[in-house]
Amino acid sequence: MIGQNQQLDADVIVIGSGIGGLVTATQLAAKGIQVLVLERYIIPGGSAGFFERDGYRFDVGASMIFGFGDRGTTNLLTRALAAVNMKMETIPDPVQVHYHLPGDLDIEVDRDYEKFIQTLGDRFPHEREGIRKFYDTCWQVFNCLNSIELLSLEEWRYLMRVFFQNPFACLGLVKFLPQNVGAIARRYISDPLLLKFIDVECYIWSVVPADKTPMINAGMVFSDRHYGGINYPKGGVGKIAEKLADGLIKAGGEIRYGARVTQILPKSITGDRSIGVKLATGEVLHARKVVSNATRWNTFEQLLPKELLPSREKRWQNDYQQSPSFLSLHLGVKSAAIPADAACHHVLLADWAEMEKEQGTIFVSIPTLLDPDLAPPDHHIVHAFTPSYMSEWSGLDPAAYAEQKEIAAGRVVERLTQIFPNLEANLDYQEVGTPRTHRRFLGRIDGTYGPVPRRKLLGLLSMPFNRTSVPDLYCVGDSTFPGQGLNAVAFSGFACAHLLASSL
Repeated sequence: MIGQNQQLDADVIVIGSGIGGLVTATQLAAKGIQVLVLERYIIPGGSAGFFERDGYRFDVGASMIFGFGDRGTTNLLTRALAAVNMKMETIPDPVQVHYHLPGDLDIEVDRDYEKFIQTLGDRFPHEREGIRKFYDTCWQVFNCLNSIELLSLEEWRYLMRVFFQNPFACLGLVKFLPQNVGAIARRYISDPLLLKFIDVECYIWSVVPADKTPMINAGMVFSDRHYGGINYPKGGVGKIAEKLADGLIKAGGEIRYGARVTQILPKSITGDRSIGVKLATGEVLHARKVVSNATRWNTFEQLLPKELLPSREKRWQNDYQQSPSFLSLHLGVKSAAIPADAACHHVLLADWAEMEKEQGTIFVSIPTLLDPDLAPPDHHIVHAFTPSYMSEWSGLDPAAYAEQKEIAAGRVVERLTQIFPNLEANLDYQEVGTPRTHRRFLGRIDGTYGPVPRRKLLGLLSMPFNRTSVPDLYCVGDSTFPGQGLNAVAFSGFACAHLLASSL
């Protein structure tokens, strides 16, 4: 039993230095609150981290980055860095994504909204009016979001303030909050192939089709790619976390690497007025509040005693399941493999029936088309990743595991040659990651990248917020409102920090 006068190690302890955790920490530190971030790995960033091999600097996850705009309120990465007096150079991407889809559906999403609408309308001339109405409805959602300060929806004073400042924007968001993309798309569009296109438009960031994708999220993504644009951080995605970590320290916060939290110690266990965490070394640290940037499965099934699993978490797990992890190929290739006019991001799908299946959809990033310094001269990075589940990789001995990785990598490379015929002949470096890799280095249960709905739900109404049923324990990141993606988890971080600061 810990004594009632236990000395605190920080006002707030944050478990994990993913972008959600770092935004929470920097927002708090900027307000003068003492923050300690505990990171199990040797660098910050989590799935927004990086690694270096043979002169290549690879992004761990995707490189399609929202949130670096210079206007409005949805440019959350720009605002998060500015809060701790940091900024970074970014490179605008002229094309968000180039789709290579069944039925010879080859579409580039131009940064210019009107060009994109024209391109899609040329492919579906009979649906021009419906296309315009659907994507303009997405703009309605975005304009509501972009006109209010994005903070905690759990803090009543904030809700009252933004409502009185901009009641029409708030009412507009309330209208869309329980709605999903699929129903709205079918309101304006009837062509089955075009509706499939909207499915994959949702799938590439929500990992579910349009019927399960909240309209609030789609309004942000489908519009901000034209408003703030897709902007790649100079030096790689890992630079975002590095800058936030540097800003945290300069603002008076602390971050400890190689500090793996094995247990959260609620007040009922500590017997104290503080909440605690226990590290793998046996060290116990105490704070007024603890924020978990781990997934909710890690948080409530691994870090907390199972008998303390709140009933609301059980209900949430009935609505949501783990998203797939990924099979990732990090390739170094000679420049002859990639045409100079290629887009940075591509999506390949051969069969609509395979979109959600194991290794069905392939996502491709070629960040060196925007930032050549990430690779040796006259070389490119090709990061190809495709959904995969832990069940496909469990129970394999080292030899069988290595063999299965090579076979899977070969299949992906073969599919990539459909759009880059010279790729295989110009391979210089190859590294393969699986769900086991993501679990090992990121600590995420089964390598998952967050929750997806088990069935069609009412928009975002079922998504949990930052506060939990355990006193003084909060969650942040892709397992909380509004979900997956760097800008989304930054939103979660702003909301969590605001909620904490209001109580502290």
